Amino acid sequence: MQTLESPSRSGAELRADAEITAAVERHFITSKDVTSHLMEVSTQEGIVELTGAAGSLLARRRAEEIAMAVRGVRGVVNELVVNADDVPDSQLHRDVEHALADDSVVRDYHLRVYESGGTVWLTGTVRSWPEKQLALRAVEGVRGVRHIQADQLRVNRDGPPKPDADITAQLLEVLDWDVRVNKSLVQVRTNDRVVHLTGTVGSLAVKHRIEGLALELGAARVDGRDLFVARWALAPELGREEDLERTDEAIEKAVRDTFRRDPRLQEANPLVQVQKGAVTLSGTVGNLRARLCAEHDARHVAGVREVHNQLTVSHGRFWSDDYLRQRVAAALRRDPYLSSYHFSVSLLNGRASVHGWVNHRFEQEQVYDVAVGVNGVVDVENQVAVYPDGHRAAQALAGGLTGDLSVAEATVPDDKLAENIRARYSWSALLHDQAIEVAVARGRVTLTGTVDSWLERQQAAREAHEVGARDVNNHLRVWRAAPTLSAPLVAAS
Repeated sequence: MQTLESPSRSGAELRADAEITAAVERHFITSKDVTSHLMEVSTQEGIVELTGAAGSLLARRRAEEIAMAVRGVRGVVNELVVNADDVPDSQLHRDVEHALADDSVVRDYHLRVYESGGTVWLTGTVRSWPEKQLALRAVEGVRGVRHIQADQLRVNRDGPPKPDADITAQLLEVLDWDVRVNKSLVQVRTNDRVVHLTGTVGSLAVKHRIEGLALELGAARVDGRDLFVARWALAPELGREEDLERTDEAIEKAVRDTFRRDPRLQEANPLVQVQKGAVTLSGTVGNLRARLCAEHDARHVAGVREVHNQLTVSHGRFWSDDYLRQRVAAALRRDPYLSSYHFSVSLLNGRASVHGWVNHRFEQEQVYDVAVGVNGVVDVENQVAVYPDGHRAAQALAGGLTGDLSVAEATVPDDKLAENIRARYSWSALLHDQAIEVAVARGRVTLTGTVDSWLERQQAAREAHEVGARDVNNHLRVWRAAPTLSAPLVAAS
């Protein structure tokens, strides 16, 4: 995998591009959700080009997201071809329709599906840009889908278009409350519902986040050509000290506003209480996905130092356990990452329990995510274990093999694993400047130190797992909290 050549570029620029290429390649190799051996990476002036093949639309999107999160990447050109499994059109049609029907939010949209040779056409109407993204995500998660045509999936917003001034003001307010964005480095101007962004951000992932927020708030189009990505914008001294001074009342309002923008929560009305930056969510929501999304959304609000999720799920409709068991099992079978495994699914009063073996922790987490997304499921117990040969374990579960299937010890030496994790953090746009200490004993990683927010805390554990940690003891503390508290700000996981 070589860096693109340009005779007019300096040696320092070429070295920087070569380092970015190497970092992206390392991320691909250690990320089990992409087929790194089928992908080629090249970099020119910070623009990463991905060529080759991905095994599914989800893997294609994931490869782009991984590259976007690497420090120094200014843009990503994704030319990956999707080599998905061959699925007959009739079966693909059923699987896509079931995926849309099982989704707790998308199921209420009026969508029509057509398919041919792995291409799926989505037509119909949704009420907002986020709703359209949810529909696309649901279809991307179906095995056999190679391409989605969504030109005829139109956004028909409720009410008249927002005035330009309102779009600008609302976007600036949202940026002020998003822990992923430093608003002081970004300027916003709206003209005829086209949002023009200027300034500097520290990563391409943050730039895409801002562009998505503008579309979410009613922009017809976003021009981000003058919103540049630069490493200096990641400097820790640019942190937002005002996060320490936000009042509980202001935090509560910001959390409620975040919920109102999320289509997964528009039918819910969680009770939000804030005390010294600690958010407590209570009340009922209509599905399990909404419960998890509420906590996720609240954690990304600036000034929030911890979240207590006391929400309960009450979907107001009865589905038999046998029906839900079939739906969960079908959802696992059509997932492109999980379709080759065998799982045992049981339901009791809407609570799903899934047993089986997979090769990687990513696939283990994917089992939980897929089961959570089935409408009617109120809780998920993920009993799926990680085993180096998940397919052999699947045969054992099906009755074809017997013997010891205990999880093997880590094969990477502890010192090498610690070195790999530190290298991964050093190239992460999110984690490179965080005060994280890494210790490894028999494949078990312990993280200590401080991070800026829950987002960095979560990402640090995820990346340690991706590099090869058998288990992660996450004792990282979120530093933007009241210093008088002696207990950890976020419970260790």
